[in-house]
Amino acid sequence: MKKILMVLTSHDQLGNTGKKTGFWLEEFAAPYYTLKASGAQLTVVSPAGGQPPLDPKSDAPESQTEATKRFKADAEAQAVLANTGKLADVNVADFDAVFYPGGHGPLWDLAEDRHSIKLIEDMIAAGKPVGAVCHAPGVLRHVKAADGTPLVKGKQVTGFTNTEEDAVGLTDVVPFLVEDMLKQNGGIYSKVGDWQSYAITDGLLVTGQNPASSEAAAEALLKLLA
Repeated sequence: MKKILMVLTSHDQLGNTGKKTGFWLEEFAAPYYTLKASGAQLTVVSPAGGQPPLDPKSDAPESQTEATKRFKADAEAQAVLANTGKLADVNVADFDAVFYPGGHGPLWDLAEDRHSIKLIEDMIAAGKPVGAVCHAPGVLRHVKAADGTPLVKGKQVTGFTNTEEDAVGLTDVVPFLVEDMLKQNGGIYSKVGDWQSYAITDGLLVTGQNPASSEAAAEALLKLLA
């Protein structure tokens, strides 16, 4: 049985707007069920442990999907989410792959978290796949390859687009733009139309563009484990 780690944000403040943020429900729920359906054993962690903050917008009626509705009715999955372990306690040897759901939260905490950065570097060094969707490719900001260059340098990557960030009105609120950061770090960035599903694999790295890409990104991660 494959063991897959999911890493969620613990950050709930949307810059200095006074509004809440966190993880995006669809980006947890869809990969959770996709990975679980493959027979994988899932472990969910966050920097602070316990219940990660949910971005309230991802819980709004217009953001609901089959996966989020299923999650709402699934007491077992809710209990898993309410009791996340601590990211600092993770041992890379215990897992076959890691997946990062997005939401704006990771831009503040996971992108700068030394445990997260080391986890990704250690997973790649051990030949284990790393997946990230929407804003979660932002967690790759300070991650280095074995030669000390940015991990994404020369790699095919995607992530939340500047136009999508503009559409949600947060271009001036976020600490950095995912698309710009991936390009600045030397990533070969590509995208499709806003809000369309798009996931790309390069070596051990899987990235997805937006919430609609979360299932595709999880499926791509499973292909690398097959």
